[in-house]
Amino acid sequence: MKILVITYEYPPVGGGGGRIAADLCRVLARRGHTLRVLTSRVRSLPAQETRDGVAVLRRFAFRRWADRCTIPQMAGYVLAHLPPACALAARWRPDVLHAHFAVPSGAVALPAAWLTRTPYVLTAHLGDVPGGVPDQTDQAFRWIKPLTVPIWTRAAAVTAVSDFTRDLAVAAYGVPVETIPNGVELARVIPSPEQPHEPSQLVWVGRCNAQKNLAFLAEWLNRVRDCAWHLHLVGDGDQRPGLATRLRDRGLTERVTFHGWLHEDQINGVLRRSDILLLPSLSEGLSLVGINSLAHGLAIVASRIPGNSDLVRPGQNGYLCPLGDADSFERALRSLLTDTAHLRRMKCASRAHAQAFDLERIAERYERVYERVRR
Repeated sequence: MKILVITYEYPPVGGGGGRIAADLCRVLARRGHTLRVLTSRVRSLPAQETRDGVAVLRRFAFRRWADRCTIPQMAGYVLAHLPPACALAARWRPDVLHAHFAVPSGAVALPAAWLTRTPYVLTAHLGDVPGGVPDQTDQAFRWIKPLTVPIWTRAAAVTAVSDFTRDLAVAAYGVPVETIPNGVELARVIPSPEQPHEPSQLVWVGRCNAQKNLAFLAEWLNRVRDCAWHLHLVGDGDQRPGLATRLRDRGLTERVTFHGWLHEDQINGVLRRSDILLLPSLSEGLSLVGINSLAHGLAIVASRIPGNSDLVRPGQNGYLCPLGDADSFERALRSLLTDTAHLRRMKCASRAHAQAFDLERIAERYERVYERVRR
């Protein structure tokens, strides 16, 4: 099958959503499909290359940074990518288009599909659904939601990466949505040793923004300063300087390594050397780093929000703690830091739970969707 993937983020540009698209493309290509990806070009990235059997075409998109994209830059992406998307779909004649992110990728896929009479599948991630990340997107959706309705209603099929994202999409747009979770190629993962490291290695990965609740993270770590641990912080963003200041004020700087923005293989290397994933976010769809942490065999301490409930089986492979409840977060993390056998059991349980997110199974589900819509 010929599949044209339209996504405004694709490694090394973007965060978890782009990596999800790339992982799925890689597996689909290995399963015999022919894929072309149309995505954003940033700085010196090549305009065209083949990665893991996938032809990646990058076009100018007004984007300045690899790790973040403003709303005006998203609008610029739509304007810049409409002509090449329509031209490529008309020339190559794919069997199906697959748009990752309703906004802004879906706004490019819709006219390309209409002009070429090609069905398109829409995959929704948390940030492009009204109510998904309220502090970042709700104000924008007050203005743009009427413009996004056709993106959802004219898609041949709509999928969402978690039940939480699906429920938000159904409530906002009233269309049928199938949950197909993010996945990980288990065969490619070299897991962390079952025996925890000494001292225990903590890890946090993501964009340093308000959604990730980093001010709370600093307070939480300060409460367990008497335990033996070291934290690896992977990512960048506007909240990073404030986090660094909070950690310095609490005398924790020497116990934290700031890695900055890393590529996928480098992130996997950090996870392989870690024991516990910290995930105190205010909102999540289905965290890709969370799934990768399961595959690497990390225990997880996370906020009790809908997007995290698929990752954590409380008391088995980690803990879910009420938002803002510092006492609960402290108890959970302290129990892992002070009981090596307990931490080891949870690491093993995470590795077993990762089977539910095997990317081969996820690819099979997308193949069934493609077959259904192209008829």
